Amino acid sequence: MKGKATSFDIAHLAGVSQSTVSRALRGSPLVSEETRLRIQSAADTLNYKVDKNASNLRRQHTGTLALLLFEDPTADDSHINPFFLSMLGSITRASAQRGYDLLISFQQFSRDWHADFAGSQKADGLILLGYGDYQSHRDKLEKLVAQGTRFVRWGAVLPGQPGVSIGCDNFAGGRLATQHLIEQGCRRIAFLGDATPHYPEFHERYRGYAAALREGGLRVDEALQADAETTERAGYEAAELLLERGEQFDAIFGASDLIAIGALRALNERGLSVPGNVALAGFDDIPMASFINPSLTTVRQDTGKAGEVLVEQLVRQIDGEGAESAMLPAQLKVRRSSLRPEPESGLHKILRDP
Repeated sequence: MKGKATSFDIAHLAGVSQSTVSRALRGSPLVSEETRLRIQSAADTLNYKVDKNASNLRRQHTGTLALLLFEDPTADDSHINPFFLSMLGSITRASAQRGYDLLISFQQFSRDWHADFAGSQKADGLILLGYGDYQSHRDKLEKLVAQGTRFVRWGAVLPGQPGVSIGCDNFAGGRLATQHLIEQGCRRIAFLGDATPHYPEFHERYRGYAAALREGGLRVDEALQADAETTERAGYEAAELLLERGEQFDAIFGASDLIAIGALRALNERGLSVPGNVALAGFDDIPMASFINPSLTTVRQDTGKAGEVLVEQLVRQIDGEGAESAMLPAQLKVRRSSLRPEPESGLHKILRDP
């Protein structure tokens, strides 16, 4: 062979088609590991180097994925939910493994981010993390679909949603956490978090909570639900609201770890012990959950797998291979905050303690 090796030369040496070589070299999941290794070996033998600029020009691609991280109300100046921070590493690694650079952009809800990226040629596709009130931002997602923008979002996976969504099985997670609290002897379990379709992930967790109560022969008491967004302050205020109203409860299920951690502070200030007086569980398994005292029982979302699937489904869209929404399993992580030493003793002590 004379001159610079081409993808056709690799295809001939590896015994595959040129299109298979192209897919393998850009990390397409449609190519088996065995075939990918054979193609890589042929490329190494021919001393083939991928010219990313030329490849991108031919495909009219930038070779870049854009991660749009939406602001969240936080106690510090970051405005980033710590749950999403734990997902960044896996998204970055998955992008690099498929030959893409990752552009991370912090977005405010008020901006027309859907228009800014749709025709800007900044990236081949978008990954959306966090979006606030889903109902008020659904129209922007629908505009992305209408514009032909390739995107995936992390969130609840429900019928009729625009675009491709990757998320945790929130219903199963809410059910697991509540079943565990019932098994600990809890009978009056409060739910802290928005329980409406405006926040579909919280809504699904509430539905799982309610299903577990009914399955356990317990009544779903609307007085034991208090709205809270995913911050410590909101969790603190929601727990304070129930305490001020004199509601009787022996457990709290926070729709996020941050909400549960805020509730823990409110209980501590009232002289109520966790889990002695009130068992406590959260959702997300952020790093802080295992370090607070007592360590927090929570529902784990697999952020490592989440990042991989988000990138995989976006790249499939870019490659024209089709993509679909996916729901990842939830896993209960039992820690000290929910393990009741005397399950039957907590409910009435709340009313006697100052």
